[in-house]
Amino acid sequence: MHCNSSAFTLPISQRGFSMLEILITLVIIATALLGTAGLQIYAMRMGQSGQFRTQAVFLAADLAERMEANKAAAVAGAYVNNSAAAVATGVDCLTSACDSANLALYDLNQWRTAVASVLPQPTWTVTRTIAGDPSTYSITINWIDRSSEKNTHGETFTYIATRTVSSQS
Repeated sequence: MHCNSSAFTLPISQRGFSMLEILITLVIIATALLGTAGLQIYAMRMGQSGQFRTQAVFLAADLAERMEANKAAAVAGAYVNNSAAAVATGVDCLTSACDSANLALYDLNQWRTAVASVLPQPTWTVTRTIAGDPSTYSITINWIDRSSEKNTHGETFTYIATRTVSSQS
């Protein structure tokens, strides 16, 4: 048997074709990996946005429960506040006895600290929409979240909760 080496050589027009296929495959794979990375980043941003919304719900519920626990001050309007207003420090109710007004100041200070530490660029208002007994409060929490193509400063999100507090059990 005689083996002819020229039978296994490629024609000149097909030399380098495998290299071109490999380069095209690498470009396709790189593009797919960049797309996957982009989707991962987007998913992480959306997950963080959902976390901020959940935190806003928890924070509003926290303040509403504090009002419910201190009904006398809530009915008197002691929980009315906003992010621009200064809250007097008052007494540390964990270490000292507090009356209902001091407890409301303590609650607001604790709550303001929690809101500022959890949400990005938060603002809030706590308004009494119906005065008297029962009193109805509206708790509005705003925060700035991810920037969009239209607005590089971010988008403002809002959560509003209402709570009616009565001095009657």
